[in-house]
Amino acid sequence: MAAAYGFPKAVRLRRRREFLSLQREGRRHHTPHFVVISRPGTGELSRLGVTVSSRVGGAVERNRVKRFVREVFRLRRLALGTIVELLVIAKPGAATLRYAETAQQLERAFALAARR
Repeated sequence: MAAAYGFPKAVRLRRRREFLSLQREGRRHHTPHFVVISRPGTGELSRLGVTVSSRVGGAVERNRVKRFVREVFRLRRLALGTIVELLVIAKPGAATLRYAETAQQLERAFALAARR
């Protein structure tokens, strides 16, 4: 059961061309602190990519935002219901959020993405 909630390489977007393709072809969902771009998945698992620019904050803040986003996805990946590819882009101000606030915003966006 623990493996089902892991975050292996197979559920990550890792190549630049994957990020660019998703940005070009995906559908955008906006929250106050994130943009979530989604499209139907092509593989067997839902996948996630995270982009946090230096406008969000220093390295510590950027890494914290990425950890929060990955954790929200990791815990809710199986609940999406459909196979989707997601790219989460953090907006300035995302570093001020606590985990619960991050989870609330992303859950809503993930639900919209899964309904598509």
